[in-house]
Amino acid sequence: MEQTSKKVIVSLKDIFVRFDGEVILNHISLDIREKEFVTILGPSGCGKTTTLRIIGGFVEPESGDVIFDGERINGLPPHKRNVNTVFQKYSLFPHLNVFDNVAFGLKLKKLPKDEIKRKVSKMLAVVDLKGYEKRPVQKLSGGQQQRVAIARALVCDPDIILLDEPLGALDLKLRKDMQIELKDIQKSTQKTFIYVTHDQEEALTMSDRVVVMNNGVIEQIGTPEDIYNEPVNAFVADFIGEANILNGTMIDDCRIRILGTELECVDKGFGRNTPVDVVIRPEDIMITSPEEGQLVGVVEKLTFKGVHYEMSIRCGKCEILVHSTSSAAIGSTVGMSVVPFNIQIMNKLLPFYDNIIETEVSSSDESANTFSFELEGVTVEVPNHYFPEGTRLRVTLPPEALSLAGDGDGDLQDVFIESVIYKGEHNEIILESDERKWLMLSDTDEQVATYVPLNFDFEKAEFEVLDPEPAAREG
Repeated sequence: MEQTSKKVIVSLKDIFVRFDGEVILNHISLDIREKEFVTILGPSGCGKTTTLRIIGGFVEPESGDVIFDGERINGLPPHKRNVNTVFQKYSLFPHLNVFDNVAFGLKLKKLPKDEIKRKVSKMLAVVDLKGYEKRPVQKLSGGQQQRVAIARALVCDPDIILLDEPLGALDLKLRKDMQIELKDIQKSTQKTFIYVTHDQEEALTMSDRVVVMNNGVIEQIGTPEDIYNEPVNAFVADFIGEANILNGTMIDDCRIRILGTELECVDKGFGRNTPVDVVIRPEDIMITSPEEGQLVGVVEKLTFKGVHYEMSIRCGKCEILVHSTSSAAIGSTVGMSVVPFNIQIMNKLLPFYDNIIETEVSSSDESANTFSFELEGVTVEVPNHYFPEGTRLRVTLPPEALSLAGDGDGDLQDVFIESVIYKGEHNEIILESDERKWLMLSDTDEQVATYVPLNFDFEKAEFEVLDPEPAAREG
């Protein structure tokens, strides 16, 4: 209730950004309230830094509006926005000491020396650097340099602080310490912090709200608890923490089938016999005797993690990850149970039936038993099948009929990998070409946000003639 009553300080309305013809932000909208810590989270290339730069005035949207405190500020340069930015590379002035680095913006405003001294001293106390005023910045640790950068951003009293992966240059222990310090600084100064990171632990640790982005769109906005416990789709579930993401069928309300077993859940409204994605967190699975388990599997891996054991359990063809305070020996058969509340049901990112091409045969060779069709400006040849020229076809390609061309010469070039989700026995990969999305299965990991050549195995395809003539023959 308190969160929703806070005033909206900045709004992005239907923001669209393209660089060199590539869509970076695809009509996103976002409201950020005063005095809250908002983290924009996502993989490399998802558009999170561009979103931050839109707010800061460093990038202008192709369309859409930036609203600050109720006023449209499109075109307003950065120095006229009441916003300051802390970058991963802190951009401190190496020839100035700590005091002069923090005082730099105040001196540009030509404030009286006494006021500058008072403001800088107060801000150095806030970031726990009192007594460091005369210290050269080159002799500070990474964490201390970061605090100088934060003090410099805060001392001019902006409404919003933008932080672009500021902990990325720190070692693991210092990064964890600074997560707590940053949140404490935000609370003590009562400023709006907008923080960009690809690190889900940072987002969960510091944020009032998390904005999860992927491929230029916002997938989900919510509290850290909401994002972790109630992900809206497999991408969010996979990106936020560890999760078992399984293919399932929603039999009916509150009834799901996974791995050949029917289980109770609490979700409704997905329809009957609907393919869905099912998320079960490793810590929500209880190890039981085989007789008491809802699922039964064999322990393949066992790792002690300090506060729990991590087990990989083979259930049929599927690998299930379990975190438990009790262990079971490698090779032993165990049962697994999960309460209905801890089974999360989600709509699939892309249904299998989307790998459908409706086309017309552009050329054919009956003697060679081949035909060709045009797909996104490229001629694709289909071997071992013949349809006369002009035949209208529906070609259905199951996910296993798609693969990445290792030699770089595929049926389609420069196809974008949008997401890679591990489903226990294989990766489900969503790719985007110029006109459509594709779903592919793979046993290997692929790099998200890269461009790859895509191959089709037409021996696994189904062909349907869309008009009654001419006759077709398959070989």
